[in-house]
Amino acid sequence: MRRILPVLAASLAALVIGGPGWAAPGHEPESPPTGALHRLFKNEWQREMREDPLEASEDGFHEYDGLWPDLSLPALAREHAEDLQTLRDLAAIDRSRLSSEDRISCDLFKYRYEMRLQAYDLKRHLMPLDQLGGIQTLASLTRTLRFENASDYEHFVERLETFAPFVDQTIALLRQGVSDGFTQPQVVMERIPHQIAANVVAKPEDSPFYAPFKEMPDIIPAARQAQLRARAVAAIADVVTPAYRRLEQYFDQDYLPQCRKTIAADALPGGKAYYAYQVRKYTTTDLTPEQIHQIGLRKVAQIHADMERVIEQTGFKGSYQEFLHYLRTDPRFYYKDPQDLLEAYRAQAKQVDPLLVQYFPVRLLPRVTYGVRPIPAALAPDTYPAYSVPPAGDGSVAGYIDVNLYKPESRPTYDIPVLTCHEGRPGHQLQMAIAMELTGLPEFRRFDYYSSYGEGWGLYTETLCKEMGLYPDPYSEFGYLDWQMWRAVRLVVDTGIHSQGWSRERAVKYFEDNTALSLQNIDTEVDRYIAWPGQALSYMIGEIEIESLRRQAERELGPNFSLKEFHAAVLEHGALPLTVLKDVVERWIADARQGKPEAHR
Repeated sequence: MRRILPVLAASLAALVIGGPGWAAPGHEPESPPTGALHRLFKNEWQREMREDPLEASEDGFHEYDGLWPDLSLPALAREHAEDLQTLRDLAAIDRSRLSSEDRISCDLFKYRYEMRLQAYDLKRHLMPLDQLGGIQTLASLTRTLRFENASDYEHFVERLETFAPFVDQTIALLRQGVSDGFTQPQVVMERIPHQIAANVVAKPEDSPFYAPFKEMPDIIPAARQAQLRARAVAAIADVVTPAYRRLEQYFDQDYLPQCRKTIAADALPGGKAYYAYQVRKYTTTDLTPEQIHQIGLRKVAQIHADMERVIEQTGFKGSYQEFLHYLRTDPRFYYKDPQDLLEAYRAQAKQVDPLLVQYFPVRLLPRVTYGVRPIPAALAPDTYPAYSVPPAGDGSVAGYIDVNLYKPESRPTYDIPVLTCHEGRPGHQLQMAIAMELTGLPEFRRFDYYSSYGEGWGLYTETLCKEMGLYPDPYSEFGYLDWQMWRAVRLVVDTGIHSQGWSRERAVKYFEDNTALSLQNIDTEVDRYIAWPGQALSYMIGEIEIESLRRQAERELGPNFSLKEFHAAVLEHGALPLTVLKDVVERWIADARQGKPEAHR
C-alpha cells in the first residue's frame, strides 16, 4: 500500500473545505505564502522521488528510472535532517493567508513529515523486511514497472547491474537492527529463507528478474533485444544472484538465529510507544489499544448474530462450529484446478462493472483499466488471499487484483464475490484510480494513502456490493459476513498480541472459533499481524466511520440524499484522515441542505 500518515490535530477537523473539483494552483495570481507553499510541495515531491526511485517508477515519474534507493545509514540520517529542515520551511509560511484547500494540503504535508520523523526516531528502518515484503520479493517489480520501449529495458538492466549495493545496505540495516535489539519475531522470519532462495538460480534465464526479457515488444529491433537480453543475463549471473547468495548466507546463518523469540511489538525497545504510534498511524484516530479491543469484541458479537441468521437460511442442521467445519471441508466450496479459481475471479470482476454507473457519478469513474492475475508462486504461501496493485500514475501500467492460487483447496468459492469487491471495483481499484486521476491536488495527495481511509473504503464497499445484489445466495452472503467478521476479529487479535500478551496460539484459536477461514489463511494472517502491528486495525475502524457518515447524511438530507453524490464527496478529495473526511462529508451535507449546485452536480 501507499504511504500512510497519522491522525491530524483537532484543528484540522474545524476547517471549511472547498467543494469537489478544486481548481489547480496557478489559475489565479498566487500570494507569496501560496507560491512558497506550492514550491515547497514541488521541491519535496522531487526529493521524495529521488530518494525512492522505485516508488517514482511505479507512480509514473520516470526521471529516476535505473536507480535504487540509498539505504545506507548516512543517507538515512541525511534524509532525516532534510525532513527537519522541510518542517522548518513549512513553519515559515503564513498559514492564515492560504486558501482553505491549501490549508488542508499544508496540514497534511506537515503530518506527512512528522510521521517520517517519528518513524526514524523509533528505528523502524532497522527492520527493512518481513515475510510480506522486502528486498527478497523485489522480483515483483517486473509486474509493476513499465516495459514499453528500449529505454524502459535499458533502465531495468541498469538496475540489475547496480543491484549489489542495495543488498549490502539492507544487510547492514539488519546487522544494526540486531545490535540495537530491533528484529522481527523469529516465528514470522522463518517464512523468508525460501523467498530469498527463489532468487538464487543456476541459470540467469530462470531468474524472476529475467521475466520481462522473455517477450519484448516488436518496437525494439531484434539486434537491440539481443543486446539487452545479453546484458540482463550477465547482470543476473554476475551481480544479482551473487548478491542474493550473500543475503541468503547472512540471513540463514546469522540473522535468523538472532531474531527475537517474542511476538509483541511492545517487546521491542520503546515498544509501547512504537505500538501506540502504529495504532495512530493506521487508524488516524486517538483510540487506545484497549478501546479498539473492546470495539472488536462488540463487533464480533454483532456479526455472529447476523451469521446465525444466514446459517438458518441455508437449512444446515448443526452448531455454528459445525457449520464452519462444513465450510472448511466440503469439496463443493473449492476448486481443484488453480486456473479455474483464477477464471472465477475474472468472471466475478466483470459482474460489477455495469453496476457502477448506478452508484457513482459517471464523471467520477476512472479511465485506467484493471485486470486479475495470479500472485507469483514464490510469494503465494506467505501472503494474502488477494491484494490490489494500483495503476501507474501516468496510466502506462494498468491496475491489478493479484489473487492467491496456492492450495486452491484452501480458497473457498464463497469468498470470491466479497474479495473481488474489496480489491477490485468498487473497492481499491476504484478509489486509488480516482485519486491518481484527480487534478488540482499536489502530487503527494494524489499518491498518498491513509490506511483507515483506503481500507475502510474497501470494507465499506463489501457492504455496498450486498446492496448491488452481488451476493445472490446464503453462502455468498455468509462469505461477506465472514469477511466482516475477519476484520472485527483483527481488532481483537492485533491488540491482543501487541498490548495484552496474547500468544500466537491464542490468536489462531480465536480466529478458528469465530471465522470460516481455512487454517492456511489463519496461519498466514496471524503472522501478518505479528509482523505488521496496527495495520489490521485500519479496516473496521475506517468502515465504521464511513458507514456512520452515510447514516448521518441519509438522516439529515432525507429524500434529498443522493448515494452517488455521497460517494463523490468521500472520493473526490483523495485519501484523507478520518477526522478530515468527516469534515468533508459534513460540509457536503450542509451544501446539499442549502441546495448548492456543487453538492449535486
